[in-house]
Order: sequence, then C-alpha cells, then structure tokens
Amino acid sequence: MRNLTMMTDLYQLTMMNGYFLQGKAKQQSVFDLFFRQKNTMNYVVYAGLDQAVDYIENLHFSSDDIEYLRSLNIFHPDFLNYLKTFRFTGDMYSVHEGDFVYPQEPLIIIKAPLIEAQLVETALLNIVSHQTLIATKSARIVQAARGKSVVEFGLRRAQGPDAGIYGARASIIGGCNGTSNVLTGQMFHIPVKGTHSHSWVMSFPSELDAFRAFADSYPDSCLLLVDTYDSVQGIKNAITVFRELKAKGHEPVGIRLDSGDLAYLSKIARRMLDEAGFTKAIVMASGDIDEYLLESLNNQGAKIDVYGVGTKLITSEDMPSLGGVYKMSAIEENGTLNPRMKISDSIVKVTNPGFKTLYRLYDKQSGMAAADLITLKTEALPDPITLTHETERWKTTTLKGYGKREMLYKIFDGGKNIYDSPSLDDIVKFAQSEKKRFWDEYKRIDNPQIYKVNVSDELYSLKQEILKSHKG
Repeated sequence: MRNLTMMTDLYQLTMMNGYFLQGKAKQQSVFDLFFRQKNTMNYVVYAGLDQAVDYIENLHFSSDDIEYLRSLNIFHPDFLNYLKTFRFTGDMYSVHEGDFVYPQEPLIIIKAPLIEAQLVETALLNIVSHQTLIATKSARIVQAARGKSVVEFGLRRAQGPDAGIYGARASIIGGCNGTSNVLTGQMFHIPVKGTHSHSWVMSFPSELDAFRAFADSYPDSCLLLVDTYDSVQGIKNAITVFRELKAKGHEPVGIRLDSGDLAYLSKIARRMLDEAGFTKAIVMASGDIDEYLLESLNNQGAKIDVYGVGTKLITSEDMPSLGGVYKMSAIEENGTLNPRMKISDSIVKVTNPGFKTLYRLYDKQSGMAAADLITLKTEALPDPITLTHETERWKTTTLKGYGKREMLYKIFDGGKNIYDSPSLDDIVKFAQSEKKRFWDEYKRIDNPQIYKVNVSDELYSLKQEILKSHKG
C-alpha cells in the first residue's frame, strides 16, 4: 500500500490547522460523497472502493511529510506535533463496488472527527471519481456492443500510469473482459490480450513475410493486423497464412481491423474468411471506438466479433470529469449531530442534510429496480410506501410488498477496517447481476428513461425547515 496522505489540497491542511487551533479537532461530523447530474450520464457504475480503503487505512504523516509542512511556515508547531500520531478513527460507509448509482445519492459517507473527515476529501474524490467515470464509460460501451466482447486497449493514451492501471481495472467492473495492460493484469488477475502493431509488419520486407513470421512465433494464437498498407489485400495475405497454419494442424484466431470503414471492411472480411473455410476466425476491430460508433456499426450490420477500445474509454473522452462532490451534512453541537445543508440558487447544488442512508426498492412482481430512496439513518420504511418527487410534488409512486436493499454498508468502524474485500471477479458478477435488474429503457445510450430517485418525507421536511430558517 502507498502512503497517499500528502495527496491533498493545501486548503485541507490549512483548515485542519485552523480546526486544531479553534478546539474543533475532535468535533464529530458527517460528509457525503456523491455526484451531480451530467448530460451524457444518468447513472454511474461505482468503482474505486478498494483503493479508497487502502488510502484511508494507510493514513499517516511521515517525519519527512511533517518537516516539509514545517518548511512552508504556515502551520502551528502544536498542530505539526499532533500530526505525528494522526490516524483515521472514524466510520466510513459505502455502496458496493459495481453498484449502479444515480445523481445526489451518497456513494460514500464519512462520519468522523472534523479534522479527519476534512483531510480525506481530496483523495477520495480523486480515487472514486476517476474510477467510477471509467467504469461507467465501459458499461455504456459494453451496452452498445450488444453482447460482443470488448477489450480495454487504452494504456498508451491514459493520462498517467495510475489512470492506466486503475482505469483498466475499472473498465473490467464496467463489463470489459480483458485488457492490454500487463501490469493491471498482474495486479488484479485480469486476462491480458493483444496482437501485434503496424511496426511488426513494417519491420519485414513484405506484409506476407510479417504474417508468416508471426504465425511461426504464435501458431496457436495467430491474430493478424491487416490494415498496415491495404486492408483488403491484408485480409488476402492473412488467409494465405491461415491456410498454411491449418495445413500444419493449427487453428488461426482471426484478423484485426484498425482503420477505414469498419462496417464495410468487416463485411468484406467475414465473407472472405467464410469463403476460405475459416468460419471460426474472428474479426476484431479497434481505432477510436466509443458507444456512439458502436451503435452506428450495429445499425449498419457490421460483422465484428471483438472490439478493442482505447482512447475514448480510458479517457472518457466526451465527459472527462464525473463531477463528484464532498459536502458536510451534519456537525456535532452540544453532543448532538445537527444537520447541515448547502443552499444555492441552483437547485442541483442544494445538498441533502443529516446522517443518511440509501435504499433500493424492487418491484414485487418483476424483481426489477423500481426506485431509490434517500432517507435519514434513523428512519424505518413503511409498507406500502408512497414516493413523492422532490420538486414536482404531484408525481407519486406507491409500492406495496416491495423488496428492499440498504445500499450503504459500513467499511470502517471507529477507524478499524471491517471491509471484507471481494475479488474482482465477484465485483464483476455483482455489477452484472445488478445491471440486469434495471429495465433496458433506463440504460439507453441516448435519451434514457429517468430512474426514480426520491428523498423520504422526513428528509424532505427537514430540508424545507432549513430553507425556511435561512429565509427568516
């Protein structure tokens, strides 16, 4: 585990110093980590919890850290002395990795002394926002692939080593079934996949020579990149080599297209391979693919079996920021946790106050997800239950005999890690099972049906009370 304690914004440390000097270091507080609505994403696939847990578990300031902070001439000596024994002593709640989560819903809740809860903001947002963003982009791409295999190919285009490593992990949670990233494969036991590049072909006198050399090196895993010079001729050369392989008792894997009109070329490739007797040989495609191109390729009847998706996945090119936020929702005063709420002229920036939890409610007949409900931690759910839209109060939904799942569960208890970390395979299985419990209309790439996310009547009343008190 790496010590990322100093991976924070300066103002977190200056606030901590101020809290310490004002006698507020041990004051209990509650903070919520969530994301706001984005135009292109109405849900997210939550990822990054494992790394968030490692970060919090390893929180401490080394002597070198403290000496560096001392050199800034900002911090009080007593505060720096306090940092020598600093550890996280609070509680942390989180949804499951792989869960589908919606705007305003808490992904993580921190209940801890104010000085501790303040420090973890920056790193948690960095870790969770990035990985959740990539897992979500992956889920959208896999959704658009309509059952075809998707492999993550983005390491060389990722925005730094960690983005490449943990982005690849997140892509697996989102539904990819392999990565080109060898280190990620080693670290997380993910299947690694790849073929060869154009430079392999260009290093030989001819494309046919290059293909024969690759087949000689990898007779049982021969997948040839055919677009270095001319894709159709490349397919012909691949078929020549495949016949030679087959004569030696080996079965070729297939070809990869990396440029040109993928729909058109894939149809030509499929016809040529089938006519040559290689009906089992796959057609793989790569090259600036995202969910929108996949939708187009599907509509054109492309004959592609596997997609290698790189830049637009690993960078989430069309939406490079999740918009994650971390806001105080309660603070201890006279031994009681009192709610806090950020108020804004923009309704999307008004937060939900109090120490809360989150439920997913399932339809009794179908077992499908029907709605999510954000409640105060102390509330019990009635049955039947009527859910009312927070701003359009005439919109109601009544559920009777519903199933329910409390989505937030405790990760740290009094600073002790009680999280039983599942394997990545188990996280993927959980994500896939939850995805199946949402109707397809909620998962459409364009103009999806809006999933119901409500606040409880008690939480709604609390928000109204706070708003009225600020108006007065």
